[in-house]
Amino acid sequence: MVPGEPVRSTSGAATDVTLREITRKTLPDILRLKVTPEQARFVPPNEVSIAEAHFSPNVAWFRAIYSGETPVGFVMVEANEAEAYYFLWRFMIDARYQGRGIGRQAIELVIEHVRMRPGATEIVTNCVPGDGGPCPFYEKLGFVYTGAEEEGELVMRRELQIG
Repeated sequence: MVPGEPVRSTSGAATDVTLREITRKTLPDILRLKVTPEQARFVPPNEVSIAEAHFSPNVAWFRAIYSGETPVGFVMVEANEAEAYYFLWRFMIDARYQGRGIGRQAIELVIEHVRMRPGATEIVTNCVPGDGGPCPFYEKLGFVYTGAEEEGELVMRRELQIG
């Protein structure tokens, strides 16, 4: 992977999913992306996530998710390389594009990115339990519950196969 280049799906799926840097030009499109009203309690709006990323520049790695040339989502990872800690901080697919396999492909791209980071052996995330929440999605992608809880959210992790 080349810094600044889009991260591309190699799954052979029909849609070309990429993770791309957000620019001044693409920012308005990313800010327009929204989950369903029922899902809004599970993930903050993208403007909040992007603001948080800018106040955490040493650890926040964030990208827009594209399907072909269409922006469809947002992802942000806390990457603390000094401690080899990698946390899926935010993830969303716009309501209009859910259920098409794009989210699965995007998470696999994130995992591939993290796998290349120093000392990476796992990626962790928190999941708000509830109807319509993302927990079952993460389970299907190989995340398992750790038994820990943080501020009412369940902690999940996925081991990274290195090599």
